Amino acid sequence: MRMQCFGHGMNDKRVTRAISLCKRIVSCFWYSWKKRRHLAEVQIQLGLPSHQLITESATRWGSRQQMIERVLEQEGALAKVLSNDKKTRHLVPTWQDLEVLEAVQKVLKPLQDFTDALSGEEYVTLSYVKPVLHLFNDSLLACEEGDSELCKSIKTSIVEYLNRKYSDPATTDLLEMASFVDPRFRATYIPS
Repeated sequence: MRMQCFGHGMNDKRVTRAISLCKRIVSCFWYSWKKRRHLAEVQIQLGLPSHQLITESATRWGSRQQMIERVLEQEGALAKVLSNDKKTRHLVPTWQDLEVLEAVQKVLKPLQDFTDALSGEEYVTLSYVKPVLHLFNDSLLACEEGDSELCKSIKTSIVEYLNRKYSDPATTDLLEMASFVDPRFRATYIPS
């Protein structure tokens, strides 16, 4: 069963704009050795980690989240470098962009940690799907009191996507059977 990266499946105009800005910022530094050198100097001045920016890749799971995380981490240094050049001043993220990126990061980070843990397993089987769906629905993607409207919207769209993807009766039967046969889960995730 194939599943798209959640970061690549978000279709909100604010999110699209902020992510597009991230990509342009990363590209700006990717293609200019002078900007990379200046960024390294500013990172030292500001006491930030000397990390390079991460490029998003449609074929790499979680790359969008990693790109956003790095841009947020280096935001101060990026703003300083970009604002020094009149050709790149327009790329300095606004507070609205940063707010959107932080919301996306807040939602995607726990999913990234979880998928990293699963991919570290030697054998990830079909029996994991039901427990993972349960975990996503009931805790990782459950809307919380302190969540912004954007966070709630992103969480809801991911949960709806997952529930739609696995709602087919034949698929549901297969997933329930696989979970039931696995001694770790048995009937825990099968509705009564």
